[in-house]
Amino acid sequence: MLLLAVMWGLSIPITKLGLLTLPPLTLTALRFAIAVPLLMLLILGRRRLPWRALPRVAALGILGIGVGQIAQTFGVAGTSASVGTIISATIPVFVVVFAALRLKQSISGRQKLGLLAAFIGIAVVASGNGGGASSELQTSVAGAGFMLLSSLAIAFYYVWGVELTNEYGTVVVAAWSTLFGFAALMPWAGWEMGHVSFQITAEAVAAAAYLGLIVTVAGMFMWLNILRTVPAGIAASIQYLQPVIGIAASAAMFGDSLGGLFAVGVSLILGGLALTVTSPGKASQAI
Repeated sequence: MLLLAVMWGLSIPITKLGLLTLPPLTLTALRFAIAVPLLMLLILGRRRLPWRALPRVAALGILGIGVGQIAQTFGVAGTSASVGTIISATIPVFVVVFAALRLKQSISGRQKLGLLAAFIGIAVVASGNGGGASSELQTSVAGAGFMLLSSLAIAFYYVWGVELTNEYGTVVVAAWSTLFGFAALMPWAGWEMGHVSFQITAEAVAAAAYLGLIVTVAGMFMWLNILRTVPAGIAASIQYLQPVIGIAASAAMFGDSLGGLFAVGVSLILGGLALTVTSPGKASQAI
């Protein structure tokens, strides 16, 4: 669990590293060009996905990659690594909201308080003053907006994918949805490559390889194994460790200045996450 928290916690800072020389769509395409072949190899010999499921799985992939991952990459490009990391930590909060809506269940008062705290925290860290002078120069409202859109899309991807994964298997749905999302991404990435100057460096390739191999493929299988062997309530502790690791890595890699308001925003978001995810309401147990 600690290793997975480190692997996933480093994803935003390493994305920032790749964006130093590669534009957003190109980096995302390279990431999934590495991940997709491995995912497809892993489903060899497993049950086939029926034709009737393809439209839903394709839409799931377009949502998860075409909206969620692309928005995240643009968001990281428009925010400091620290701000991007903490906004991405709100994904579990939105999972609770979408799960409650999907199952027609009410959100408890404790969860509502957690949602309010998380949104106030987002406003603080996205204001530009929440991360000190360094973040003020690196973070834009558009960048924070892209990160928020990414969190919403990825959370809905998780909730929407529950029905499909229960029916056809997690690995099969993950592999095929990633393939469809990658296919939808490629025309846009091709356009970007033809219109935006970029430089393929060893750092950029290493960042894409990390995101594809470690975050997407290895991380998914580690997470599935954790869920099979560890109680869900304990496994959820990963959600608290990721932003802490990501913020520490951002400060070390990019010199992000973590000011007082940033600390307030982080506290509100993590506190809201704790209230929302650990609430005894049924919605928090939907996934």
